[in-house]
Amino acid sequence: MSLTSTPSPILPVEHTDPVNARILAVSEDLVEGFQRHPFHIIAEKSGVPLADVLARIRAMLEAGVIRRVRQTLLATRLAHGALCAWKVDNHRLDQVFDFMFQEDPFSGHVVTRSTDRAISGSDYRLWTTLKVPLGDSLDEHATALKRLVGADDYILMPAKGIFALGVGHVRRKSMEPGDKVDEPAKMIPIDEISLTSKEWDVLLALKDELAPEEIVADPWISRAARAGVDIDTFYSMVEALDQRKAIGRFSTFLEHVKPSSTGERVTRFNALFHWRVPEGMQERAGGQVGRHPIMTHCYWREGGDQFANVNIMGVIHGTDRERVLEHKAAIDKHLAEEGIPVLYTNVFWGGRSEIKPSEISPKVYHAWHEQWADKGQVV
Repeated sequence: MSLTSTPSPILPVEHTDPVNARILAVSEDLVEGFQRHPFHIIAEKSGVPLADVLARIRAMLEAGVIRRVRQTLLATRLAHGALCAWKVDNHRLDQVFDFMFQEDPFSGHVVTRSTDRAISGSDYRLWTTLKVPLGDSLDEHATALKRLVGADDYILMPAKGIFALGVGHVRRKSMEPGDKVDEPAKMIPIDEISLTSKEWDVLLALKDELAPEEIVADPWISRAARAGVDIDTFYSMVEALDQRKAIGRFSTFLEHVKPSSTGERVTRFNALFHWRVPEGMQERAGGQVGRHPIMTHCYWREGGDQFANVNIMGVIHGTDRERVLEHKAAIDKHLAEEGIPVLYTNVFWGGRSEIKPSEISPKVYHAWHEQWADKGQVV
């Protein structure tokens, strides 16, 4: 009998590996709602055996190619949220960025943005997504952040409707400019639901990202224990919340900004597009923009005077800058063909970027404000 064991084969971890690409094309954004066995769904839709799905997702997560695996929530129904543009001294941009990312759990996406020319709002270089628990104030939290980082100004742009919300970078790589689905995107309205204390316990246990050892066929057993309920109660509570539209998708989030250890990048460019359409046409215009599946995000947001009163905003990612602009040109052309005038449009290019799930816990929110209440500018 051999005293040495046979080493496990080293699995490829790049997103370009053919088997990994099949898995990621499903696992990024095609597992909708809550699923008791999400990895089984990924295996079924990708045609990759379950054991291989588990092993490869675990390997990609440990290698940092996948930055997190988690069940998302529809936070727009569980918290007040807004896109927030910040005007800060350019010399302190990195320090303010670091504070927003490292010290404020309620700031999710933290991105520096620039424009190709001086346009309306181009002096707002830092952009964040901001969420606070229902009943608390976005303006209160932004005002506290303004004090702590010494910002000159901020502009809150809450969503009035959602037309596209997904990732799917691997799936989108092969899309052509002008590709669109048959029907306009239906606007998801922004409305809110209240939760009991026990429902919060279950949701907070559900939403935390999975550790590598939790990439297993039954990932929710340990989360039920964390929430203090048995697995059947956990399932029934989460499925009831799913029916109330509190649950998003199960997703593997790729590290799409930074290169992998071998230099591979998922994307190189992300562009935030602004459009202004005539008053009263926002829902129709958003539906037409949202028909283009290249859009990872598309919202009705009112930008106000500082942003030339734009009212439709969306994001595209890509590996080639000119290709990203070709996608936008195709969308602009489609809007014109649909009889929707574009009164103004521009592009904000993403630079430095960090993404983390936004905290929505009322307990964490109030503890954070107690911690920072007596502090002046710290950055």
